[in-house]
Amino acid sequence: MTKLDIGALDEFVSGQPRQVRVGGRVLVVVRIEEDVYILDDRCSHEDFSLAEGEVDVETLEIECARHGAMFRLTDGTPASFPATRPVAHYDVVQHDGRLEVVVP
Repeated sequence: MTKLDIGALDEFVSGQPRQVRVGGRVLVVVRIEEDVYILDDRCSHEDFSLAEGEVDVETLEIECARHGAMFRLTDGTPASFPATRPVAHYDVVQHDGRLEVVVP
């Protein structure tokens, strides 16, 4: 496992998805208050950026802007059609105000 720095917690706005490129990966980072969630930034239904979608902070889900598929931020599983396959989910570590994504 490798930890890659993706920035300071303060750089991420609560409830707004943000695309981050690190270690050859394209990720979507979502901060909700003090919690941070990281998924691959590609809808599993159709190759489209999840960072362009909206976040439902109540259900902890992100919507693909192309066809409306919802994914759980907690584990990347699809919460609605048309998506049926999960997207990869990554652990995040907060250290001294910095965020690190844990990648295999």
